[in-house]
Amino acid sequence: MSRVVVIGGGAAGMAAAIGAAQSGHSVALYEKNEKLGKKVYITGKGRCNVTNGCDTEELFGNMVTNGKFLYSAIYGFTNFDMMGLLEECGCRLKVERGNRVFPVSDKSSDVIFALERKLKSLGVSIHLNEPIKELLLEDGICKGVILEKGKKKIMADSVILATGGFSYQATGSTGDGYEFAKAAGHTVTELSPALVPFVCAEEDVRSLQGLSLRNIEVTVYNGKKVLWKEFGEMLFTHFGVSGPVVLSASSYAAKTIRKNPLVMDIDLKPALSRDQLDARILRDFDEAKNKQFKNSLNQLFPAKMIPVMIARSGIDPEKKVNEVTAVERERLLSITKAFRVTLTGLRGFNEAIITQGGVSVKEVNPSTMESKKVPGLYFAGEVLDLDAVTGGFNLQIAWSTGMLAGRSCQ
Repeated sequence: MSRVVVIGGGAAGMAAAIGAAQSGHSVALYEKNEKLGKKVYITGKGRCNVTNGCDTEELFGNMVTNGKFLYSAIYGFTNFDMMGLLEECGCRLKVERGNRVFPVSDKSSDVIFALERKLKSLGVSIHLNEPIKELLLEDGICKGVILEKGKKKIMADSVILATGGFSYQATGSTGDGYEFAKAAGHTVTELSPALVPFVCAEEDVRSLQGLSLRNIEVTVYNGKKVLWKEFGEMLFTHFGVSGPVVLSASSYAAKTIRKNPLVMDIDLKPALSRDQLDARILRDFDEAKNKQFKNSLNQLFPAKMIPVMIARSGIDPEKKVNEVTAVERERLLSITKAFRVTLTGLRGFNEAIITQGGVSVKEVNPSTMESKKVPGLYFAGEVLDLDAVTGGFNLQIAWSTGMLAGRSCQ
């Protein structure tokens, strides 16, 4: 029976400890926080979107960075395997819109408790409030860890680094793992906040703060190139835009927006073609023909948006509807099908759901998650240069890579 040390008690760390213990190893899990799964508690707005219930093959289409690297990990422990594990541990699940999987109770704590029960039943020794100072490296081999408290050495046959990323730093994701990896000779790619809101240049966007839009379609452009296009929900904020479709867009835009601003067009009526929308506007105008233009748009837009749409259309708000020209109506139609905002940057790591970038996967064996540089050192989860869009996919990366690392320990 070999000894395995897992650094980090988040999603990847818990999965790694379960995988290693199930493989017959003696496992010790070290977590610097006062409880396990601190970041898991806040995922899915505290409900924990544990995975996505799509066909396993479809998972890869939702990976943003290095999806091919994940084939062995995901097919070795699929989304359905994860669902089965939680159900087996007493956490009942349900599938919602977009195949998002949540606990029936809507409480992320139930996911943590289920995994904690599993860890204890497998005999994993859990050490909370126990930060790691450094990896114990001898002759280029990882032989264990050195605890911060008392500089105590803990010997191990395998060490799994599952320290998370750099996002939500209040949960303890302060980038320790990147430093451990660098000290072991690994390359850490450029880090960026991802699944994070955008900052916008336009002042009128700020006046829409708090307005949530459903059933819209956003397209993000870098020049003429489309970086991201998706239908769904979004939110205007005091600094720009947020919400599900915007957060996913940030993962595809993170590298480019560091070099130059981008453009986002919001189609406020994606279900209607331009001709259909024109007919709809004409119908609304016909019903309000004796009203002023500013009082004719309440069927078309939310109240908060009307002053902005009037200003952007360039149509005199006091003008009678029956005096609005075809050219003016065309302008209104155009800004409805493409409400344009300029994206100037991303919000910071403290608002990012995940970190883009991390330990280079070129230096990690995809079949085992073991370092190609340092025998005995394994990686799992967000510390690696892997990320996906919203919908439970990032947690599945953590579960799958964690389980593979744990099962692969020698």
